[in-house]
Formats: sequence, structure tokens, C-alpha cells
Amino acid sequence: MAAPNTTTADLANLVTTAYDRKVNMALRSKAQFRSIVDTKPVQQTHPGDSIVFNLYSDLSPATTPLNEVTDPTGVTIGDTTPVTVTLNEYGNYTVVTKRLQEFALDSALDSNLANIVAQNELDSIDKLVESVMAGSTNVITEEAGSLVGPGGAGQNVNDITGSDTLKSKHIRYAVAKNRAGSVPAVRGELFGAYIHPDVAHDLRAESGSLGWRVPHEYQAGEAIWAAEVGTYEGVFFVENPRCGAITNTGTVDVYRTYIFGQQAVAEAVAEEFHVVLDGAITDPLNRKTAMGWYGIAGWSLYRPTCLTVVKTASSIA
Repeated sequence: MAAPNTTTADLANLVTTAYDRKVNMALRSKAQFRSIVDTKPVQQTHPGDSIVFNLYSDLSPATTPLNEVTDPTGVTIGDTTPVTVTLNEYGNYTVVTKRLQEFALDSALDSNLANIVAQNELDSIDKLVESVMAGSTNVITEEAGSLVGPGGAGQNVNDITGSDTLKSKHIRYAVAKNRAGSVPAVRGELFGAYIHPDVAHDLRAESGSLGWRVPHEYQAGEAIWAAEVGTYEGVFFVENPRCGAITNTGTVDVYRTYIFGQQAVAEAVAEEFHVVLDGAITDPLNRKTAMGWYGIAGWSLYRPTCLTVVKTASSIA
């Protein structure tokens, strides 16, 4: 006769599913767009819901020789160009109940929820700044294998095909226009760029003597081995998965690469963004806790020529 085995089926109430009480956060990318903002009010007259910056224009060169006895004709200084930044309130919050705090599996519930709220603050501000940058009309596109510069006849993102990927010629073009337009560089003589990793892949994979790969091969290939974009054609590149994309009418994902100098974006802040914990919630028994963030600010393109948006597809989209 077989031995009587007491199994998990016999004592089912004693066999339960175990859980790790440490709950990990979602994968996150770094908020980066606000870091390029370097223009802010210096002598604001008074609080207001919008701030107006002003830009002078220089005089035309005076190259005509003066007459020895005739007084020269003077010139009038041109009016300034205003740039308006409109401020708005931004914020978000959640309310946590006492019951959840007492019964939740997460052993660090309050701190983790506060972390999620704080991350939402960073993500939201980053998206707000990028939306301003995306509105630039200083745009380069690659359409059917050809570079179309700002204001180019027929420039249309709907004409971008799946093979119209980022190439070195776009970087060279943007840098040439920046230097011709006296755009101040960001780091020494270098301009900055935010580039989506999918787009960076295409830049590194570009073949030919005028592409990214050849000069790096001649430098022993360290950047290739490390899969770095690095510094190239007068631009230092920062891979940023937050660079936005749209889907054109040809169902091609069109990515934005931002090449920028100084003074591209202006910011005005009435109340800096901050986390709000234990906000006022009407509850006679004090069973609810508010967690949120809040701030009052606004952004605008300051010198549009200091920001170039390159719109291309990606081969691995």
C-alpha cells in the first residue's frame, strides 16, 4: 500500500502566492529639452501673464567716404522686434486614500507615488518645451532623396519616404547656415543636437567618404565600438528618445532632429515648478492625502535662426 502523502492539494490554504513588496518604476528617459533654455527675463518691470522681450537690429555698414566739409546724414535706429512669452498654470495631482496606504502591497507606497508624480512633472515640462521647439519654421527636410531647405519650394513632410533618412549633408547644411547667420555656438565652436536613437542609427550607418563612419574608422573606431554619435561636422549629438515624430500621409514616421545654438528658446517663470504634498483635501476624518505638482511658466522661440529642425524618416522605425 502506498504511503499516505500529504500534498499541496490537501493543505491548499497554506500554499499561497508570494510577492516582492518592492515595486520598481517604469523605464524612463531623461528630461532634456528645458536644459537648452538660456534666455530668461533680466529686469522684469512687474508681474504679468505675459513677458515681452525685445531684440535690437544693427545698423547697415557705413562704407561711403565722408566729405571734408559737408556734414554726413545721420540714420535712424530701427525699432526693436518683440518676442512674447505667455505664462500659464500647469500641474497635476492624485489623491491617495488612507485605506490604500494601510492595505497596499507596496512597502514604500507613499514615496513611490510621490516619485511618479515628480516624474510626471519632468515629463510634462519637457513636452511643453519640445512642443515650442517643434513649432519652428526653420526646417530642413529630406524628400525623395533631396535636401529641401527652409522655405524651399514645395517643402512638404508628406513627401518624405521611408528611405529619406538623416544624412551628413543635413548636418553640414545646418551648421553652414548657423555660421552664416552668426548663431552663437553652445560649446566652444560646436552647436548642439538632440537626435532620436533610431535616427542616430541611420547617421552612423551612412556609407561613403562624406559620411559619419569613414572618419571614425580612421580614428581607430572607438566611437563605432561604443556606438556613440559623439561630435561630428561641428555638432555634438545627444541621443534623446523624446524627440517627437509624426506620421505623414504616406504612413511614414517623420522624426525631428533639433540642431541648436544659444538663445534658441526664451522662458518666463512666475512660480517655479515644484511638488505639492498633502494638499488641502476636504475630509473630516483626514483619510485622504493629495500629491501633485504645480508651476506657472511659459516658453517661446527667441531667435528662430538659432534652432534648426531636421525632419527625416528612419530605416528602423
